[in-house]
Amino acid sequence: MAYSAGDAILDDEYNTFVGSTSDPFGYNHFAGTGAGVYGLGQASISAVSAGDTIAASNWNALFTGMDNIANHTNVSITASSVSAGDAIAIRSALVSDLASLAAAVAGGSTGATAIAESSELQSSRSGTRYAGNHTVEHSITFSNSANLRAFFNAGGTMRMKFTRVANGGGSATAKDGSVDELISAVGNFDLKQATSSRSGTGETLTTNGLGIGAADLTTSYQTLMLLTQSSGSYQTMTIKVEAKANAAYATATVVTMKYTLTDADGGDILYTSGNLSSIDVNENFIGTTDFATHTVNPTTAQGLASVGAIASSAEVSNNDA
Repeated sequence: MAYSAGDAILDDEYNTFVGSTSDPFGYNHFAGTGAGVYGLGQASISAVSAGDTIAASNWNALFTGMDNIANHTNVSITASSVSAGDAIAIRSALVSDLASLAAAVAGGSTGATAIAESSELQSSRSGTRYAGNHTVEHSITFSNSANLRAFFNAGGTMRMKFTRVANGGGSATAKDGSVDELISAVGNFDLKQATSSRSGTGETLTTNGLGIGAADLTTSYQTLMLLTQSSGSYQTMTIKVEAKANAAYATATVVTMKYTLTDADGGDILYTSGNLSSIDVNENFIGTTDFATHTVNPTTAQGLASVGAIASSAEVSNNDA
């Protein structure tokens, strides 16, 4: 984009602002269908034909599109409308504005506030009481790769919520207390476009893969977080979150997350059918646990004309042992 204040704007230069597919990227590459880590699924802006006059309406289509993306991503730009006869030299910040918007989209629109949590898509409970581990896999599927990119690039996330829903008829045990502390430390776990995060604090982050986002996923599971209980009685208890996709980000249509609560304590066999002391035979077992998946969905409230949406979700597996 060889453009500076005072230059004459040629049709091919305008078309570069609109359609460049190499850095620095044009509007259609990051706001339209896009490719790689780019794309929001918005309508593309038309190029002009060779020799055509670039009208104020052409510029305003570009500036309006840029303003809409800026409103959604909460990125400050200088683009605004022009009228016939205006000096286009006032648009000297156009290149940097386009670059700022492209970077925001490629980073997952982390400043976006026009997002809303979905209702529960999948919920997988363990048996009444168990010892060992509870492992769940949930997937979300998009109708095509462009919708997947548009979802995550606009600030959409795949969210895990972990709860302990019952004690199986007995009173809460020390192990239940340790599970509750892990639940608090995880909070909401979010897989975003460029990173992952937990809203809770505490316990020991044994494996920190929070720098991995949906755009980094491969077809094999990667560990996003391994959190170890460190404040309670059972410090061998962990919760692990993993994720994978069915292809690289540019062409993926399915994201699968795997959640595992592991109780490695060896005391679970202490209480047997020969117990004559009226001690709960499940004393060293964990109450019913539940892994639930939600999405946090981008909306059209602040500039986007349309948003990427999931087509379906599924429970892939649910096991406890």
